[in-house]
Amino acid sequence: MGDVMTTGATAEDPMTQAVRLVLTMLPQDRLATQEEITFNANAIAMMQQAIGHSIDGESLRKAVEARVAVWQDSSVGLANNVNHIEWLEEARSNRSWDFWERYRRYLKDVQDLPPRVILRLDQATDRILRQIEDPQRDGIWRRTGLVVGQVQSGKTGNYIGLACKAADAGYRLIVILAGIHNSLRSQTQLRVDEGLLGFDTQYQQRSDEESGTSRIGVGILPGVQRLKIASLTNSSEKGDFGQKVAHSTSMPISDYPIVLVVKKHKDILEYVRRWAVEVEGELRPGTKEKIVRSVPLLIIDDEADHASVDTSKEDATEPPAINKAIRRLLASFERAAYVGYTATPFANIYMNPDGDHEIYGLDLFPESFIESLPAPSNYFGPERIFGLGASGDDDAGIEPLKIFREVDDHEVWMPPKNKAGKSWIPPDPMPPSLIRAINAFVLSCAARRVRGQETKHSSMLIHVTQYMDVQNHVRDQVDDYLSLMRDKLRDTMSDQARQTLDALKQLWDDDFVPTSADFPSDEAPHVSWNALLDQLRPAINKILVKSINGTSKDALEYYEKRHTGLSLIAVGGNKLSRGLTLEGLSVSFYLRASNTYDTLLQMGRWFGYRPRYEDLCRLYTTRGLYRAYREITAADNELRRDFEEMAALGETPETFGLKVRSSSAGLAVTAANKMRKGVKVRLSYSGDLAETTTFNLRPDVLRRNRATLDSFIRALDRDYNPTPVSGGLLWNGVSADEVRNGFLSGYVPDGRAIRVRPAFINEYIRRCVTMGELSNWSVLLVDVKAGPDSIQGEIGDRKVTLTTRSPHPDEIVDHRFTIRRVLSPADESKDLSEEQRTHALETLWANRKRIAKLKRKPEPAKPAVPTGPPLRAERSVDKALLIIYPMVNPEAKADPEKLVVGFAISFPNSEDPHETEYVVNTIWRNQEIDDLDEGTDQ
Repeated sequence: MGDVMTTGATAEDPMTQAVRLVLTMLPQDRLATQEEITFNANAIAMMQQAIGHSIDGESLRKAVEARVAVWQDSSVGLANNVNHIEWLEEARSNRSWDFWERYRRYLKDVQDLPPRVILRLDQATDRILRQIEDPQRDGIWRRTGLVVGQVQSGKTGNYIGLACKAADAGYRLIVILAGIHNSLRSQTQLRVDEGLLGFDTQYQQRSDEESGTSRIGVGILPGVQRLKIASLTNSSEKGDFGQKVAHSTSMPISDYPIVLVVKKHKDILEYVRRWAVEVEGELRPGTKEKIVRSVPLLIIDDEADHASVDTSKEDATEPPAINKAIRRLLASFERAAYVGYTATPFANIYMNPDGDHEIYGLDLFPESFIESLPAPSNYFGPERIFGLGASGDDDAGIEPLKIFREVDDHEVWMPPKNKAGKSWIPPDPMPPSLIRAINAFVLSCAARRVRGQETKHSSMLIHVTQYMDVQNHVRDQVDDYLSLMRDKLRDTMSDQARQTLDALKQLWDDDFVPTSADFPSDEAPHVSWNALLDQLRPAINKILVKSINGTSKDALEYYEKRHTGLSLIAVGGNKLSRGLTLEGLSVSFYLRASNTYDTLLQMGRWFGYRPRYEDLCRLYTTRGLYRAYREITAADNELRRDFEEMAALGETPETFGLKVRSSSAGLAVTAANKMRKGVKVRLSYSGDLAETTTFNLRPDVLRRNRATLDSFIRALDRDYNPTPVSGGLLWNGVSADEVRNGFLSGYVPDGRAIRVRPAFINEYIRRCVTMGELSNWSVLLVDVKAGPDSIQGEIGDRKVTLTTRSPHPDEIVDHRFTIRRVLSPADESKDLSEEQRTHALETLWANRKRIAKLKRKPEPAKPAVPTGPPLRAERSVDKALLIIYPMVNPEAKADPEKLVVGFAISFPNSEDPHETEYVVNTIWRNQEIDDLDEGTDQ
């Protein structure tokens, strides 16, 4: 959980100690008042001053207020309650919840989580627990669900909380699937040891052992009782559930909970299954196969979209090995629940909901529930780092933090992947941008020491390639540079020391001072250069450089250095891209590209929690990658908003899958082999808005689209009578063939517009027409109100004022530009009656009020314009609207002949939205997808 949940207790600076003392003195059953915070802060400040700590009451009050003010929305979810029995309300009163209570105490007293965050964690884990079935329920049952969080936002803390409550409720075997690498499994086991087990699994297996034991985490809280629980895995690198453990262990599962933290490896999963059925299994009637009848199983799958998904081809007879092993383990228990956790759920909901196998059982599609976890307000996430433009009339944009630093000097040192492979040797010297990034990390470490965080972990990420040999060479280059810097600073009077310090001071004055000034003073306490200078040498001397990959013996040592803090520059690739947390990450140097946004989000290790050092964080990357992340942030935010609306309307997980398939984004959502077995993808535009947001500015493309539009408008003028409306001309009663053949067939999309492909839309329209739908179209040609700077263009035989859309994020690359939206929300209802618009507006407002109530927020203001699904629900199944935007070309603003053609289509809800299926192999293969799953790094 980044810096909100760290591995192990660390020595604390005086301010942190003081904040903790004040928090313990505040009321625990409600939010503290301003007077209570001020009174207690002043009292503790006086106590600290009496023992020699220079803490004033005002600074302490602000620090406490920042902690108390952290808020978090309630989680929301979709559920399918077929064959499910509500059980949790009754269980609250007749079962003890000791594991959860001591974990809650640990989060409050040791991890210092804000009270509102702990409350939301309690509520969210209750919502998940009630969906996975009562472990004491007799008979045969199975529940599969998915929990969607954000990258580095606290999913581990959530599933440890769920595991605590599951153990309290009566689940006897809890298997946590912790990625595909030993390092991640080991890191996860440590957190489970601290939060659930209460003992170090390297020294004991059961909580009731008396000799040679090591209690940690919840196990050393004062006054807690020792709870019966066991683990057959441990936190060492080789502590997985191996064949030797499986053969030598006969510990019964039914006595008290047993927790296993294992890698996603087919052999290990099979060892677990064989052990369980040998210890507790009974023969199935008429077979030689055993099944476990009396022991309820809970599988928690961390990074559930990675390695767990069935990526086999349509004609395959068996699923992939890991997917098969998980399904077989579930199928070996009569009572079983599976909960996947991920920040990028797209591969999971692309699964076939009906996938079944005679031997391995049902696939892992989250048919029972999907729960969405909002991040706390202090989350250092995509919206804050990359910004978020307003998406509608009622939305305020979010300005990005000023921590991005462009890298444009790397191609000689680290060329694109088609020019550099695993045998590439990055030449000396390193690019100036990487040198600046390393210097920035040194300054960040020193500044955190000035702020009293010298015992906290500090990390830098360098992710430039997937190849391990290249990573190791980069590690050596970085280590050599740091060693040389240490040597230069040994003789403080030398010219080399003076030049080094001058370079660091210039970076501090030009970069850090103005950036920190944009942050609140209580979050970014002032650091003078003289104070920083005193901490530079100890900061540099503490920094280690390690490569973190499959061939390296280097491992993250945060736990071993929990009392002194670890300062680390981690050079790696895939191993740092899935679940593994870099504690105290402040500087990232990132060059690894991908065309799928789940992969890019997972590689964003810089997300998390950065208390009192957000202003010291830096992201060094290319302009193209920064632009891609901004696009992802907008698409991801839109998807989460759609999810909230669907939750308020009581939709099911399968419906959510269809919604994602109809979403528009400039990047591929996930890798082709994860999308409906990599061959067929269902793309439904039912109730959707398809809109172009990425445009190719090549002259031949512009000419083709302009000619298509001219011809289309002339044909409309010839065959239909237009109606003038506010902001354009509207043609009603247009045939589907006219739209398909006259416009869509001739329109050339940008290559990155993967989801808005005229070929897909045309095929969807054709199939709907055969079912009596989409036969009656309206076409709106947008003609905006002219102004002093307007540009006029000629479309067909008509003069129109061109629409202006700013490139997002304010630039054009390779004759291509991307915008936030092409649609002006008011345009989507121009063909509807006043009665339909009014009804859509009322429905939209009611939905927003339901969402606000669900998330315990104040009632929202009534929206001004009807938009979204409520508006499209007003359309009859035969009526759609094509909106055409002749747009100013940002590369040739004064030349209307080079205008850009954008469009949006507002589709009604289909009565049979499941019927559209497309073969997309070729399209996706042409996108040059750099799928992380296919990388060579381990």
